[in-house]
Amino acid sequence: MLEVLRRIIQEVNGARSLDAALATIVRRIRKAMQTDVCSVYLLDTERNCFVLMDTIGLNASAIGHVAMRPGEGLVGLVGQREELLNLEDATSHSHFRYFAETGEERYSSFMGVPIINQRKVLGVLVVQQRDKRRFDEGEEAFLITMAAQLAGVLIHAISTGTLARLSDPNSQTLLTGVAASPGMAVGEAFVVVPPANLDAVPERDAGDVEAEVARLYDAIEHVRNDIRHAAERLSSRISVQEQALFDVYQQMLGDAALGQEVEKRIREGLWAPAALAQVVRRHVQYLERVDDNYLRERAADVRDLGRRVLGHLQQESAATPAVYPEQTILVGDEISAAQLGEIPREKLVALVAVRGSGTSHVAILARAMGIPAVLGMGELPLTRLTGTRMIVDGHRGRLIVRPNNELEHRYQSLIDEEKALVEILEHEQYLPSETQDGHRVRLMVNTGLAMELGDSLRARVDGVGLYRTEVPFMMHQRFPSEQEQSRLYREQLESFAPLPVVMRTLDIGGDKDLPYFPIHEDNPFLGWRGIRVTLDHPEVLIVQLRAMLRAATGLDNLRVLLPMIASVEEVDTTLRLLDRAITELREDGHDVKRPLIGVMIEVPATLYQLDALAERVDFFSVGSNDLTQYLLAVDRSNARVASLYDACHPAVLNAMHQLARDSQRLGMPISVCGELAGDPAGALLLVGMGYDILSMNAPNLPRVRAAIRRVTLPAAQTLVRETLALSTTANIHVHLFNRFDEWGIAHLLPPRD
Repeated sequence: MLEVLRRIIQEVNGARSLDAALATIVRRIRKAMQTDVCSVYLLDTERNCFVLMDTIGLNASAIGHVAMRPGEGLVGLVGQREELLNLEDATSHSHFRYFAETGEERYSSFMGVPIINQRKVLGVLVVQQRDKRRFDEGEEAFLITMAAQLAGVLIHAISTGTLARLSDPNSQTLLTGVAASPGMAVGEAFVVVPPANLDAVPERDAGDVEAEVARLYDAIEHVRNDIRHAAERLSSRISVQEQALFDVYQQMLGDAALGQEVEKRIREGLWAPAALAQVVRRHVQYLERVDDNYLRERAADVRDLGRRVLGHLQQESAATPAVYPEQTILVGDEISAAQLGEIPREKLVALVAVRGSGTSHVAILARAMGIPAVLGMGELPLTRLTGTRMIVDGHRGRLIVRPNNELEHRYQSLIDEEKALVEILEHEQYLPSETQDGHRVRLMVNTGLAMELGDSLRARVDGVGLYRTEVPFMMHQRFPSEQEQSRLYREQLESFAPLPVVMRTLDIGGDKDLPYFPIHEDNPFLGWRGIRVTLDHPEVLIVQLRAMLRAATGLDNLRVLLPMIASVEEVDTTLRLLDRAITELREDGHDVKRPLIGVMIEVPATLYQLDALAERVDFFSVGSNDLTQYLLAVDRSNARVASLYDACHPAVLNAMHQLARDSQRLGMPISVCGELAGDPAGALLLVGMGYDILSMNAPNLPRVRAAIRRVTLPAAQTLVRETLALSTTANIHVHLFNRFDEWGIAHLLPPRD
């Protein structure tokens, strides 16, 4: 069964259209199950009915014409109930409906299973047989497994209609992803390509054909030399049979093989990387479908060679400086901090990525920079978007490709209105952040990017609540030295002195990788990240601590924050390393002082160790993003479950409320530095709970300050009591909006549908 499943999925994945995919499904399943009929019905969401899209066994003339609403007929019943239906005599069932055009009166037995993707019914998969019999358990299991496997594949195939529109230069297309960073922007797509990813190479015109052909053969020759050198190095350690594989590689790279076919595509008008990717993908798809095991294994070899050649082509392309549009919308599979840093800030207006969620690191950076972002765009055809006009709506998670003039003008008006609101709020940004009855709330800023420094920012905040030290690490091609780190930290500390600056020790892992220190794990958010990494590499942590201590000499405004703490032992070990760093520096003649130390409350385990932690550290800082993720068991970088992640979930708000009370009992200063603090509604809830220090990205300051200044503390406390009495996230959001509307400050909230 597994072998049949694998082959069917491979063939469907390789189909060039939805029709081809469906034809493969019905043909292969009928053969595998040896039934008389196999049919696929897909849900037409506009008409709200299941339409027969392909069949083997029923009359072909019925395709596209037979349709059933949910609950109508056996197919509609399967779709409505979202469960398998296995009948020995279909005609005797109360929901049976006869369609003369199908010719199904010849068939007695019926089995249908729903095709479901992320809780949405896409269609129904049906098999039928002349004999009166119930399909056995093995057949049920096969069809259920087949439907589950096909769900994800069909989502991609169904989207081919959208992809076709994206290829039409005159077609406007609306796509939906995850709203990751608020704001709206209009601009042109600039697609960034991950290194040696054959599936992400953008299609571009060749330009100078002869130059592209020359580039191709130069790259092929480089790979041939690499393979020859590898074979020579390994000759004494591998068998004759294994050495023969290198000869096969050389044959594949011969001018009469790969090179000649790619050259033909270049002369048809494609630039070298896209021509190579097309040829390699075609060969791989063919080899993966054949029955011969040896040939199937060669598919991996062809793919590997293609990546090697593409790597050389991309190195050459990278040597030529990129030309960015005046209003650049950066589009990619995944976007790194380094890629963000390559684009002039004045030209970058928005981000769009296939992967990522509202709390992934690129989203955090986008919000810190005040750039709209839509992530989790699973079906985005990167290869076809370079230079395309786009609208990015970071409030609603929308991407509009090739908008018409009317829609572009409408969005431009909304963008202008948003700018006008920010300008109005800017006038009060130097006023105290206190409620109408005089309750003071300290507003701090999250930083990590050099562009966030400046006297104007310092005058508007009470300090830095979170300095992300991993961002400078991401910008380097190696671990920065103690001297380099000290210089960076000194610049940050001096820029905000005498205000406090909370520096978080290196927090990598999860969705934050360093290019020179990659961490590959099946479940990275529950794996090796944060303090776990640096305690396993004390040489990295102690260099960072020394750099921080040296940078703070004479300023006395450094605070050190420890991320991903789950146990008291981790704090004790880190404090011993800090003591060692202080001792070493003093022995070297540096006049360093012990800074205040805090822990991030983001792992739920810390909620039950507050008393012990309070004996060891000087303050708490709540990382509401991770705390929400772990309390709700939602991988925040997984677009499939992004809709389940919400810091206004009743469990999260109750945990935050209890945490505020426990900190007051212990007399411990506590702040919130997650995204909840930067949301006007979230900020008022936190103030009402008793949090007096909120840290956020700079673009969020105006709206949060304005919200705080327009309510009283008792009003915020009442809002907390009312909100905690609600049992669903949806009701909480409605209630918060209604209260803001009553107070006349609903305009401070980000737009929602």
